[in-house]
Amino acid sequence: MASWLQANLGNIIVSVLLIALVAFVIFMMVRDKKKGKNSCAHGCASCAMHGECHKRAEEFKRKKAAGEL
Repeated sequence: MASWLQANLGNIIVSVLLIALVAFVIFMMVRDKKKGKNSCAHGCASCAMHGECHKRAEEFKRKKAAGEL
């Protein structure tokens, strides 16, 4: 077992670092989503899909404010 660990130590370290990096990115995305930030870097004003990607969220907010939910 020790010889296998020693032979694959480089792969193990790289794998652990990649898993940690992916977990950190997912954590940041979830945190930003909970804070209400969108994933667009520059906001929706300059986006080609402006007004399309957030229609459901806006409709949900409107219905919630009107007490329809």
